[in-house]
Amino acid sequence: MNTKEKILDEALTLFSEKGYANVFVGDIADRVGIKAPSLYKHYKNKKAIFDAIIDEMNRRFTEQAKALQINGTDAEADAEIYRNLSEDKLLKLGRELFLYYLHDDYTRRFRKMLTIEQFHDKELAKVYSRLYVDDPLSYQGMLLGLMVSAGVLKTDNVDIMTLHFYAPIYYLLTICDREPEREEQSLKMLDEHIRQFDRLYGRES
Repeated sequence: MNTKEKILDEALTLFSEKGYANVFVGDIADRVGIKAPSLYKHYKNKKAIFDAIIDEMNRRFTEQAKALQINGTDAEADAEIYRNLSEDKLLKLGRELFLYYLHDDYTRRFRKMLTIEQFHDKELAKVYSRLYVDDPLSYQGMLLGLMVSAGVLKTDNVDIMTLHFYAPIYYLLTICDREPEREEQSLKMLDEHIRQFDRLYGRES
């Protein structure tokens, strides 16, 4: 791990432990083992570190999506993939994505930090809403809408159908964040949720 990577790693740990507002550049430099002026050679301020952490999370997700043979952000590109998956393969993909979000160290620490900071910082509350509400609902809404148009799913309200799909998954993720011992139970519920979604909305398996 080079110095730039170590700065991001230590900053994310501090943010998740103390909250974004309570961490200063000097604190990050101390954890890395360098002086603050040396840190500024890599990142001009704390906001630049925060933005770089988001970029790194996006990079890691792109790699994971590629490994799972999906795009992950382009609903049109993924619609054809999802419509042709058997239910067993859909369950497997759902589990793998869920476990990635739950156990990827960057993603887990970042989610912890934003969960805390959303109540203290309006800008970070907006980031929380964008990353965990608006963007997922937008992508999944487009994906499910395309599957409705193709006759794979049936509904007269794509927005509500999207909520029905996404909300329980994020709910299960937050349960596991608070109580890791409930992971296996949550995975079983995830499987049942996906199966029931198929039955309710008529996806062809």
